[in-house]
Amino acid sequence: MYLGIDLGTSEVKAVVINEDGTIVTSQSTPLTIQRPHPHWSEQSPQAWWEATDHLMTTLKEKCEKTWAAIKAVGLSGQMHGAVLLDVAGEAIRPAILWNDTRSALECAELEEIFPELHAIAGNLAMPGFTAPKLLWVRRHEPENFKRIDTVLLPKDFLRFRMTGEKISDLSDASGTLWLDVARRDWSDALLEKCSLSRHNMPKLVEGNEISATIAPDIAKRWGLNPSVVVAGGGGDNAVSAVGVGAINPGDAFISLGTSGVLFVVNETYRPAPASAVHAFCHVLPKRWHQMSVMLSAASCLQWFCRLVGVTEMALLEEVAQLSDSEKGTAPMFLPYLSGERTPHNDPDAKGMFYGLTHASNRATMGYAVLEGVSFGLADGLSALLESGTHIEQCPLVGGGARSPFWAQLLADILNMPIITHKGGETGGALGAARLAYLATGKNLDTVCKKPEIHQTWLARPEQHDSLMKRYRQFKTLYLNDLHLRNN
Repeated sequence: MYLGIDLGTSEVKAVVINEDGTIVTSQSTPLTIQRPHPHWSEQSPQAWWEATDHLMTTLKEKCEKTWAAIKAVGLSGQMHGAVLLDVAGEAIRPAILWNDTRSALECAELEEIFPELHAIAGNLAMPGFTAPKLLWVRRHEPENFKRIDTVLLPKDFLRFRMTGEKISDLSDASGTLWLDVARRDWSDALLEKCSLSRHNMPKLVEGNEISATIAPDIAKRWGLNPSVVVAGGGGDNAVSAVGVGAINPGDAFISLGTSGVLFVVNETYRPAPASAVHAFCHVLPKRWHQMSVMLSAASCLQWFCRLVGVTEMALLEEVAQLSDSEKGTAPMFLPYLSGERTPHNDPDAKGMFYGLTHASNRATMGYAVLEGVSFGLADGLSALLESGTHIEQCPLVGGGARSPFWAQLLADILNMPIITHKGGETGGALGAARLAYLATGKNLDTVCKKPEIHQTWLARPEQHDSLMKRYRQFKTLYLNDLHLRNN
């Protein structure tokens, strides 16, 4: 038995798999985000730990007969978050999250003081990454900066509480802007630019390696064997890739969670910073990957549902009943509720409804939200294709994978087959459990099989052509808004 824990932005999720790789049980616990100021997005590391601790108690009760048979734990987590620990291992301040955009000025500073950034880190300096956050803390909270002993990423804070060890993996570390991504090691030069050193960084391991053994007191509290090991784990998207079997060059998938990601595996390090494409280490050795990333995806749907007082399930049912004519005349929606990364690298981008009339209603506006997020993913696909990456089809994972309507809309817009797998909504938690299995010595090809296909959606040429007309309007809306903001 193997346990996978995925520390997301909106929830902590966990799954248990057996020796056959089959999911035995899963469970999740919600999290909340704090936004004390515009552009800020924070969470309490202690809240992560309390949610995880509660989750383990719940899971233990659900699979009491097999719980003691767990041999290893794998970790997955939201990337880029800055968890600042003092010398006693206590969090100095709330964690600054991946979708926090306060550090735009510091990004410009980092690009200016270190011209080699793109070549070494493989990415543009964006507010979501970890390094600019530390520059912001150094500038605006100097007393907190002086207290920093270690900077951890979110999932690695959980590992620290579980094992007492400060360790990260290469996929997650790639999102800090402190990693030499080609060499798979910390860059002393990049750390120095942020007044940090290797002393402030966790030790690095590959995601499928053993990182540590669970601490005796935690093993006792959770009812686990004290010999249980913790795998290196990884950033949520790279770990989700393991969950859907995306481990070989050309394998790809779309993640529709809080953020929206189009992920593709590469055989070599292939940076493409000019188009705001991310180039990171994969969670497995001698593999890399590219990603296009939009900051608000399924979170746009959640935001709209809260705004109009409807459940996601009910809204999706209403949207599915719309005629082609109603969809064709629906408002347009820009999904930039938290700024945007690929392809715009624009932390000041804003969300927008355009084209509202007396005929607009909850269903047509809901459709506009789904369409706008899908158009954002189309922007990301274009950026990947321009970098020379070829994608033939995409599995769909994350919360958005539950919606057949959204899957078909994506197939029509991206003009490629979209696949859902059974258990695809488990995403990073399943991948984390698979990494736990690999850490015990199991064969990669045996553990990381592609899950059984649940359904395939093919692009419909007529719908694609119609949607491309609206897609051109979508792109024009962003450019017009950008022009207004700059004048």
